[in-house]
Amino acid sequence: AMDPQKFSRKLWSARKQLILMLAPLLLLPLLFVVPPKEGKCLYVVLLMAVYWCTEALPLAVTAMLPVCLFPTMGILPSKKVCPQYFLETNFLFLSGLVMASAIEEWGLHRRIALKVLKIVGVKPAWLILGMMITSSFLSMWLSNTATTAMMLPIANAILESLFGNLETLKENCKDKSDPEGDSQVNMHVLPCEKQVLTTENTSEQKNLKEVRKEAEYQMKVWKGFLISIPYAASIGGTATLTGTAPNLILVGQLKSKHDEREAAEAKAKAVIDEDYKKLGPIKFAEGSITFFFIMFAILLFTRDPKFVTGWSVFFTKGYVSDAVTGVIIISILFFFPSQCPSLRWWFDSRASNTPYVPLLSWRKAQECVPWNIILLLGGGFAMAKGCEESGLAVWIGNHLQPLAQVPPAVAVILITAFIACFTEFASNTATIIIFLPVIAELAIRVNVNPLYFMIPATTGCSYAFMLPVSTPPNSIAFASGHLMVKDMVKTGFVMNILGILCVSLAMNTWGLHMFSLHTYPDWARPLNASSATVATHAMATMNMTG
Repeated sequence: AMDPQKFSRKLWSARKQLILMLAPLLLLPLLFVVPPKEGKCLYVVLLMAVYWCTEALPLAVTAMLPVCLFPTMGILPSKKVCPQYFLETNFLFLSGLVMASAIEEWGLHRRIALKVLKIVGVKPAWLILGMMITSSFLSMWLSNTATTAMMLPIANAILESLFGNLETLKENCKDKSDPEGDSQVNMHVLPCEKQVLTTENTSEQKNLKEVRKEAEYQMKVWKGFLISIPYAASIGGTATLTGTAPNLILVGQLKSKHDEREAAEAKAKAVIDEDYKKLGPIKFAEGSITFFFIMFAILLFTRDPKFVTGWSVFFTKGYVSDAVTGVIIISILFFFPSQCPSLRWWFDSRASNTPYVPLLSWRKAQECVPWNIILLLGGGFAMAKGCEESGLAVWIGNHLQPLAQVPPAVAVILITAFIACFTEFASNTATIIIFLPVIAELAIRVNVNPLYFMIPATTGCSYAFMLPVSTPPNSIAFASGHLMVKDMVKTGFVMNILGILCVSLAMNTWGLHMFSLHTYPDWARPLNASSATVATHAMATMNMTG
């Protein structure tokens, strides 16, 4: 007989295959408990949630499940499911990602990174703060996904200049048993503040244990960095900088001798200044990309800002969306020259012919853009569509009825908490599309201002901190390959709790006056009105950032 330890190890090594086979079977009872059409939809949603959380299938493949399951189970016809995978939101995301690849192509992110570094200094805590301020600032105007896609290469550039190569770091984290082994840390780049400068006499080599502790500490900072960016982007989309405290806690307290640290920091600063000088003056290509990037941001912001008329008034009403802006800008990148076009060449026979290279080649864009993210998003939209059409959303809404007996202030906390949990498994957009009508309905039945429930719900939707699939920014950070799912779950849990507390506080203090929530608005008057109109109105009032 096989001993239990070996058996459990075998089970563990085959866990993905087991989950793949067992999850559909274990969820079967749902089909008999819940009314038929809603039950089928719930079955698919939960199955996708399980596969997403366990990564039993590649994320993008799970995202494509609705295409085969919805039509075969009679939930939605194929011609309704497929278009969900390329909605205009996806075009906006795509343009953000292409923009990011152009920025990467010309090393602009490195310049921004070093500039931020020069300003905030090299202590990891300050660094992370600097990065988070930049991310959350950008994501207030851009989509969180585009922000994350841009900031991650910058973070990686910074980390490499602080800790050297990531692979060597990972090596050093492993337990090396041979004491004769290479005990010198790879320090060809730069000691971080904890890394003691290597003294001339190598006889004082650090022993292995210290090297490992060192490397583990640096891996932690590295992960803290990577996690902090999608978080900052998610938060920046809702408010700014709520997230610094936990992330600074996450970096861990820095324990090291003062003078050693100062020496290391001075060295680090010198390296950063040196690197920045090496970049030389801003090139024509960098300048033009900066210009287009700023254009992109300004155009997105001014298309239809709610408080003044935007430029969309020049076009047929309702025709131009953010996707249009994005695609226009990225199309320009593919033909705009990367070197200043010279007139001399036309008139002077001796002038050298500079080859015409556009800012971005399609090959580069194809390599840089994480295409799976677009499928992931599509999967979220398809799921939402299924929930809506099969009546699952309404069914869940009816089960939320008991909330009507709870005092509104408590209901806000419960709603935010529930949605923050749900949004971990579905895309933010899917969550909000599924639940806004439900919540509006609830508010009208309890006779409170629907916004009082809907604003926290919408904000809670952005609190997707725990899983790589929770939101595209998390998946982008995760795609860098240095994070484990457990890293995200641990920090994400703390972030969720803090976020929920902040929202409930805000809604019951300044939120009350800002949105005049104590009055019951006219647009929610007729109690029999379809909740959908309420939801659309609320969505318009709250101009959501994605």
